[in-house]
Amino acid sequence: MKHYLLSVMQPGWDDLPAPEELAGIGARLDAFHQELREAGAWVFAGGLHDPRSSSTVLRPRDGDVLVTDGPYAEGKEQLGGICVVRAPDLDAALEWGRKAALATTLPIEVRPFMGEAD
Repeated sequence: MKHYLLSVMQPGWDDLPAPEELAGIGARLDAFHQELREAGAWVFAGGLHDPRSSSTVLRPRDGDVLVTDGPYAEGKEQLGGICVVRAPDLDAALEWGRKAALATTLPIEVRPFMGEAD
């Protein structure tokens, strides 16, 4: 089985849903993660803090490393969380991505890891 990264794209950190809506999303995510575990597809999942206040960027510069506050890229969407799954093929990984999108109500990017046999 191949590994796939499901990237949760957070469209805006200032406009988070109301607490009661976040509670519903959390419950759906718990159910999604349990389904992954039961199917043997679970590898790892986790949410990320707001990159504006919690990220640090390290850039190689002239034989040293320059350390700056993040985020790495300014944009309307940032990586909000990840889930790594095992799936036999892209179609199966896309189905897990579809379920993640429904659970989170956010866009999900699905990408295979390099170097794994088909």
